[in-house]
Amino acid sequence: MQNIEIKIIPTKNILCILPLLKELNSTTNETVLEKRLLEMTTQNYKCVGMYLNNKLIGISGLWFLTRHYCGKTVEPDHVIISSKYRNKGLGKVLLNWIYNYVQSIGYEASELNTYIENIKSHKFYEDEGYKKLGYHYLKIF
Repeated sequence: MQNIEIKIIPTKNILCILPLLKELNSTTNETVLEKRLLEMTTQNYKCVGMYLNNKLIGISGLWFLTRHYCGKTVEPDHVIISSKYRNKGLGKVLLNWIYNYVQSIGYEASELNTYIENIKSHKFYEDEGYKKLGYHYLKIF
């Protein structure tokens, strides 16, 4: 696809990802999503945007941390390609950009979570070379 540009979304523009984020998370109230996104930007979080002719069609949050078992790692989070642009190889393009970017700033690994019911994503990530290491548990207080 021509005219694709991938870049870090400036913190001041982070709320532009809400329409895509809602494609993945339709159950959380938009006001809550806004508040959480703004708070995330104060932590070790950045967001990458994929643009087609200056239109945002894909995103991936990036969490940066160091783990004792793999070193400096990035966690792609809420990786989303707009539904009308899926199955065109754009997810692979986005992840390759992320891999190149994080390696250029000294990161050694990438790890992620995906929803159990999102079977298509499991195959996609396994094809990308990710290995299943365990289960992700969540307890909300």
